[in-house]
This record gives sequence, structure tokens and C-alpha cells, in this order.
Amino acid sequence: MSALPCFQTFAEGLHVIDTGFERDRFDAAYLIVSPEGRAAFVDTGHNAAVPRLLDTLGALGLDVQAVDWVIPTHVHLDHAGGAGLLMQALPNAKALIHPRGARHLIDPLALIEGARAVYGAEVVRATYGEIRPIPAERVVESHDDMTVALGSRVLRLIDTPGHARHHHCIWDESSRGWFTGDTFGISYREFDSAAGPWLFPTTTPVQFEPAAMRASVQRMLAAAPRVIFPTHFGPITTLERVTAQFMALLERFETGGLTLRDALRRDGRWEDRAAREAALQAFVEAELIAAALASGAPLTPDEARGLLQLDATLNAQGLAVWLAKAA
Repeated sequence: MSALPCFQTFAEGLHVIDTGFERDRFDAAYLIVSPEGRAAFVDTGHNAAVPRLLDTLGALGLDVQAVDWVIPTHVHLDHAGGAGLLMQALPNAKALIHPRGARHLIDPLALIEGARAVYGAEVVRATYGEIRPIPAERVVESHDDMTVALGSRVLRLIDTPGHARHHHCIWDESSRGWFTGDTFGISYREFDSAAGPWLFPTTTPVQFEPAAMRASVQRMLAAAPRVIFPTHFGPITTLERVTAQFMALLERFETGGLTLRDALRRDGRWEDRAAREAALQAFVEAELIAAALASGAPLTPDEARGLLQLDATLNAQGLAVWLAKAA
């Protein structure tokens, strides 16, 4: 990749923007540009990322009127929190949103309340700012196997539940790549080793469904992609390696979580919220650190723990919601 101020160019017409959310190389938005100079953003980050997205257009010599589409992979705020503010700056753009998520960006109140329930009101206010609504007339709802034109570049969207039921992924035939949001996991660059990147599934609240996640990933792999573009963080081309990592950890979270739940029930600790959360947090953290170090990540266990602390907490919370419903 060629380094540029707040973004990197992965390939012709494909740019990776670091949104600055949480830390460097944690959260990405992508800019796709057709040979004719028509543009689309995939994911937006939070409100504070919007100047970076607009600066990227300027650095590439593109006017705001060149943007035809803003496409959140799903409506979690680290992916779509800045969508409303961004749309205000893009006069020609339509927001292409999963039908289960569209109403939440037209009227973000329920979305904000959901984030407050997970993170707390003060954190949401400080982190995301004022979530701007998108006018309904500027929203297009996606459907499974939908295609949209970006100049001569064609994008295809498929329904990809598992992380969230309001999640779609975007296929770019030109690069033979999937923009995977969170369905096909998370990969932080600090964990890269000489053997390649490490990728793990995200089981965050409240719609984690392991069978659906597995099926969504298998459906994407059936297209024989050359690259995936997860939002956290950046393009990955070593698909055989990361798919094996992803599937192994997904199986561990599913089967190990069920085993832990049953043990906690036998001990009478499942209904004790503090005991349940502590046990799940320890389980998820141990699994993530062990898998990361086994992948060759150049980190100490304490360094890995620090980088994965937020993910371990959220994954444990989402796993608890799924385990409460699972047979």
C-alpha cells in the first residue's frame, strides 16, 4: 500500500481510511471509486471521522458531488454513527442500508438507547456525539443479491446475519473482494506476524448467532474472493489462514460457551449476574489470548490482553445473550 495522510490506497479505486476511532488502525471506512470517478463509502465510523472521509475525497481530487452511495455494513455506531453527518455533506448520495437497520438511521433514538445500554450514556455522548438522522427520502433499503451501479463498477449486496441481523456485506467484482463489516471477524494489525494476520469472530451483543455467522462466511467464501475488507482493520488476502483461525475460534466460543453455561447452572451460579459475567469474561479473554499467541503474534500475554480488553468484554456480553437462548 502507498501511505497517504489519513488513508491508504490498497488498489486502483480502493482506499482504506483510518477513522481514528479508539486507536490507530482500529476502525476503517472504505472509499470505492469507479474508473469514471463515481464514489461510494462503505462504513463511515463515528461523527469525528467525517472530516477524514471528506479530506480523503479532496486528496484524491474528488468533489463531494461525486459520491453516489454511503453504505453502512450495519448500524452499530462504530460503523454507521457518522452516516447522518456525512450525508449532510454529500448532496447526491443515497444511503444504502439493510432493511432491518434503515429505520434506525432515519430515526436514531432506539439505536442510541441500545448503545447506552451497552456502554453507558456518558461514554456514548463522549464517543459518538449527536447522531444525525438521515432523511427517509435519501435512504434505499438493500435486499439479498441486490446489485447497484457505481459508474461501470458493480457492487452486489447479500444478507449476512450472525453478528447482527441488520448486516449486509458488499461484493466488489473488480477486486473480487468482500466488504465484510463484522460478520467475517476482526483483525488488528498489532497482531500481524511473519506468518500473516490473525482474525477472530466477534460475538458482541445482542444478535450473535453462530450458525448464521458460519453460513454467512461460507456463502462469501463460495464466491472465491481474493481479499476481504473487514472494518477492523484493513484488507486481508491470506484467506485460507484467517478462515481456519476464524472457524476454530467460532467453534470454541460456541461449544466452550455451552459447556461453561451448563457448568455454571449446575453450580447455581448462572443466575448470579456478577458470577456469570466474570466467568464468561475470563473464558473469552483466555481463548482470544491463546489463539493470538498461537498465531505467532509478536506480543506478550499482557500486551495482547490490553489490546483485546474491549473485545473480550463485549464478546462475553454477547455470548451471554446467545447462551441464555440456546438449547
